[in-house]
Amino acid sequence: MVPVLLPLLLFLSPAVTQETQDGPYSLTFYSTAVSRSTEASPSFQATGYLNDQAFFHYDSESGKAEPLGPWKQVKGMEDWEEESKRQKARGDFILKNLEDIMSYYKDKGNHTTREKFSCVLRNNSYCGASWKIAYDGQDYIEFNTEIPAWIPLQPEALNTKVKWETEGSVLRARASMEDECPQKLRRYLQYSKIYLDRQDHPSVSITSQMAPGGTRTLKCLAYNFYPQPISLYWTRASNVVETESQGEDLSESDSYQSWVEVKIPSQDTDPYSCHVQHSSLAQPLIVPWHEGQEAGP
Repeated sequence: MVPVLLPLLLFLSPAVTQETQDGPYSLTFYSTAVSRSTEASPSFQATGYLNDQAFFHYDSESGKAEPLGPWKQVKGMEDWEEESKRQKARGDFILKNLEDIMSYYKDKGNHTTREKFSCVLRNNSYCGASWKIAYDGQDYIEFNTEIPAWIPLQPEALNTKVKWETEGSVLRARASMEDECPQKLRRYLQYSKIYLDRQDHPSVSITSQMAPGGTRTLKCLAYNFYPQPISLYWTRASNVVETESQGEDLSESDSYQSWVEVKIPSQDTDPYSCHVQHSSLAQPLIVPWHEGQEAGP
């Protein structure tokens, strides 16, 4: 079997047909291989994601693939002892590929490859996949299913393209992305939709802070919500206000938080309101603020 494909084929198992509605749902594997100097052994790690939620992790140091989060309580979705063996074999092959890439660059010492493999379903139908490998933080090679072919993203990657395609990888790579990965995702969804489809409504708080020069910053924070898409904006007397800054991140509890800030003159006494739109809300949430008031959840 072609070395680049075998790591993937090792972790794909027979499909179980399952009617999957709505979505989109994605299955993504991130893998990292690190070469070492003679004093330390090379290392390999892999993490699997269903949508944005990590459901398992493997580390070559422990040699174990272990479920994460709520999947620790799920029985029957995966045989984790067998998965540990498959990930061990994946790591061996990916580390060998790293050695090949280092030889093309004539590199020695510590170097890294990172691989992302992903497929997406919507309404039980395949609607896309990607497979890309990076070397030392730079995109190195990716697979294009339309051609189909491996596309070198660095001059040295032409060596990898020729090697893999000579060994017959193209058809198997396409099948892995378009057939086998979606089949595995359908099987996982039988056990996982309850976690992926959850709707946690946002809590909202408003804070204000005065700065030297008489400018006030109003910050609207939405937190503990899931899934990620959310709309936050400020209005002044019902007119939308231009945003000063905004951001979002994922908390340790696998929920999201997002915020939006505006700056206003300290003498401004008009009413301001933060508007929040999220799929968990039957209608938009409007949280008002006026001078002398702090609004909370």
